[in-house]
Amino acid sequence: MKTTTRFILAVLISILFTAIGTAGYMLIEGWSAMDALFMTVTTVATVGYGEVHPLTNPGRIFSMALIVLGVGFYFYVAAAVIQFVVEGRIRTLLGRRRLDRKIARLKNHYIVCGYGRIGKVICEKLHREHYDLVVVDKSPEHVDTFEAKKMIYLCADAVDEATLLKAGLLHAKALVAALATDIDNVFLVLTARQLAPRLKIIARAGSEAAKKKLTAAGADTVEAPYEIGAATMAQRIIRPTVTNFLELAFTQHHKDIQMEEIPVAASSALNGLMLKDSGIRQQYHLIIIAIKKADDQMLFNPSFEAELKAGDTVIAVGEPSNLKRLEAVLNPVEDRAGTKA
Repeated sequence: MKTTTRFILAVLISILFTAIGTAGYMLIEGWSAMDALFMTVTTVATVGYGEVHPLTNPGRIFSMALIVLGVGFYFYVAAAVIQFVVEGRIRTLLGRRRLDRKIARLKNHYIVCGYGRIGKVICEKLHREHYDLVVVDKSPEHVDTFEAKKMIYLCADAVDEATLLKAGLLHAKALVAALATDIDNVFLVLTARQLAPRLKIIARAGSEAAKKKLTAAGADTVEAPYEIGAATMAQRIIRPTVTNFLELAFTQHHKDIQMEEIPVAASSALNGLMLKDSGIRQQYHLIIIAIKKADDQMLFNPSFEAELKAGDTVIAVGEPSNLKRLEAVLNPVEDRAGTKA
């Protein structure tokens, strides 16, 4: 029997046992409910306060039975309570150590600081795509959610240097600063940049002034969700069809189309080939929207003579299954450096 079930059963039986003892004294001795309850508790607890009222012979026999059965049973209840508390604490410690070992093994993972409205969406997206992820949030109420979704997490203050180092900052691929306030995000970016000068940092800003401060603090990319949301609403009015297409391409609600960026590895079979010779259109039924070159030059709607080279990033649209097939060719598993779990 599980410890939790045993604990609940012991508590329920102890309540039932107390109720039986109280009812017994009321029926045998004709006492009031309070007197009967007091006598039951003092008898079972062997406190020795004395009898509430003089007992009759049937009452004494009932008291002896109550002592023999009750004392043994309440020892069992006490043992169940202690076991529940101790095992729960041990389970928590073992679970935390298991998570710490997982974090210590992570390389090129993502750290998301803050599990509010923005951080929650980011975490769920990365977790759904099976990226290595560590969530850092100091609110204990989110722990049950992390446990249920099997996320690796730290319930601690993200601004603290020790917390960031424990989250594997020195081995991370990127950090997302999505804390509740702009001040906290600025301090977080400053701390993270000081500890890891080459780390990619993406920060959430609540205002235009905060965007400048976050950029000055060391953030590589600063996003203002409210501004983006407002711009998206305006685009829905002006260009509804385009907006609907982008929504389909960037969300998981539609399974027939998706937009993906795929890096070209040096070991790829398509490295050095022109698009017309790659067979991407014929074999994978995908549309190449753009190619980002290694020097950050962006080729939109590339010509059929555009050449794929190691370090390039291909932006394609099509069915998810075909995108995965292309990814297997452009970026073989051995070259992905642990980006995904």
